[in-house]
Amino acid sequence: MKKILYLDMDGVLADFLGAVEKTSPEIRAEYGERLDEIPGIFAAVEPTAGALAAFDCLYDLFDVYVLSTPCWSKPESWVHKLNWVKQYLGPKAEKRLILSHHKNLNAGDFLVDDRTKNGAGEFTGELIAFGSEKFPDWTAVVEYLKDKA
Repeated sequence: MKKILYLDMDGVLADFLGAVEKTSPEIRAEYGERLDEIPGIFAAVEPTAGALAAFDCLYDLFDVYVLSTPCWSKPESWVHKLNWVKQYLGPKAEKRLILSHHKNLNAGDFLVDDRTKNGAGEFTGELIAFGSEKFPDWTAVVEYLKDKA
């Protein structure tokens, strides 16, 4: 039986900050700390470098799910996240998207996330801190997880 692996979307699979940087300085200033409320921002994100190849590799080794928190004040963010998964990860992932504000309620072995918010810090399996010194990129994450499969 394969171990369960959750992959966060924004900042891990998807380059959220890259999409933010493409917006005007005026828009960024208007939304300040609420960048996830920028209209259409989740429709504009592109994959993080190495994310698609990493997903394919990890999909073969683990029971993989995409675990993400949508912007609760922007219902279109739910649809944009689903469309992103369909576009970039394809059919093998589209029914493996979990949208939740409480990531800790999902039972599993590993969670790759760039933050501890929305329950990620209370996840009962192993939290892999994407973008940290130990796991700066997808190459480091995949190499580590290959040994854990």
